[in-house]
Formats: sequence, C-alpha cells, structure tokens
Amino acid sequence: MSTPSLPLAGHRILLTQAGDFMGPALARVLAGQGAEVVASLETLDAPGAAEAVVQGAGTLHAVVANLGIPAPATPADAVDDAQWRHCFATMVDPLPRLLRAVLPQMRERGAGRFLVMGSASALRGMKRTSSYSAARGAQLAWVQAVGVELAPLGIRVNAIAQNFVDNPTYFPPAVQADPRFQERLRREVPLGRLVSAEEDAAFAAYLLSGPADCFAGQVFPVSGGWAVR
Repeated sequence: MSTPSLPLAGHRILLTQAGDFMGPALARVLAGQGAEVVASLETLDAPGAAEAVVQGAGTLHAVVANLGIPAPATPADAVDDAQWRHCFATMVDPLPRLLRAVLPQMRERGAGRFLVMGSASALRGMKRTSSYSAARGAQLAWVQAVGVELAPLGIRVNAIAQNFVDNPTYFPPAVQADPRFQERLRREVPLGRLVSAEEDAAFAAYLLSGPADCFAGQVFPVSGGWAVR
C-alpha cells in the first residue's frame, strides 16, 4: 500500500525573516509537510535586498513574505517621519520587490504562490498603532490588488491577517506571563487564549497547497475571533 505524499512535497518555498515573527513556526511546519524551505534571516528594507534573496534562492514555487517589526506604541500626533518610513520600508516596500524578482519564473511555469503574513491591526482600530497599522493595511490592499491581477496566470497571492497568535516578536514569554495580559486575552479574544503558532502555520501551509487553488487576492483573519467581533 503506497504512502500518501506530503502536501508540499517537491515545493521550494522562500521564507523571509525566518528568525522573527512567524518564521520559526512556519519553517518547522512547512518542512514537516514536505517543503524545502529556503530560510532568509535578514530584513529586506535595503534596496536590492529582496531581489538578491530571490536570485540566490533559485527555483521557487512559493514566497512567504513574513515581515515584522516590534510595533511602535506612539500617539498619532507623535509619529514622526522616521517611524512612519521605517514601518513602510520594512513591511511594505519589500513586497513589490520580491514579486518583481520571482514573477518571471512563476509566469513561465504558469503557477506559483505568494503569501503575506500580515496583521489584523489593519482590520480593527487599535490605539497608538497608526504607523504600524497603516503599513499593515497597505500590505493587505496590495495583496487584494495583485491577487486578482495575477490569478489568471495561475499565481495565487493571499494574506493572513493575524493577531493574538503566539510568536516571539509580538507575544514573547515575558508578555504572556503577565497576569494583565492573560486578563486581556479573556476580555478581548473570544477564543480565550492565543492561537498557537502551529495552528497559524498549518493554515499558511494549507494556503500554499494545491487544495487552496481557489483563493486569489483574499485576506484571512486569524485572531481567535478578535478581528471579527
């Protein structure tokens, strides 16, 4: 009796900022589902950095744009140009650069996946996050536009908009151990807990797999119910 192949077997997937945000969990889960993960650890804010990473990666069936920074907690009238520019330079500017670099090979094959690990802060207002939320919102608008443009070519561009997902960038152990944070979870998140990193990464893996071919230009909230209240 033959053993069923893993859903991502034979797929080479570029994972950006693999040591941050959802990177560690994504690397584990994608590899566990058979993918060859090309893990890039650097941030991609510098011009030419995204293009160099794609060029060095070789053949790619998918790109997971995992782009994250510690979210500034700044009143709207105190956000200066440097903070605004930093949010967009690290989380938005790499997207078109990555796409331009990888699109020729995906277009030639008539297939490809581009998944953005975004934030539900773009879907629901949060105090003192105007610069961060604006950049995250730009990510999602980009995904929606590019996703419908490239769908006829067999290339699927989608995004996960997450919050209250266990990850080292936004919810490190010290934060999770704080009783005030646990009370916030019970008060604000219908699930009553953080979404686990493995749950989120497994959904990302699904979106990169064949059965998810019907999704194009879509944004999927993963937030334990927080974003849809």
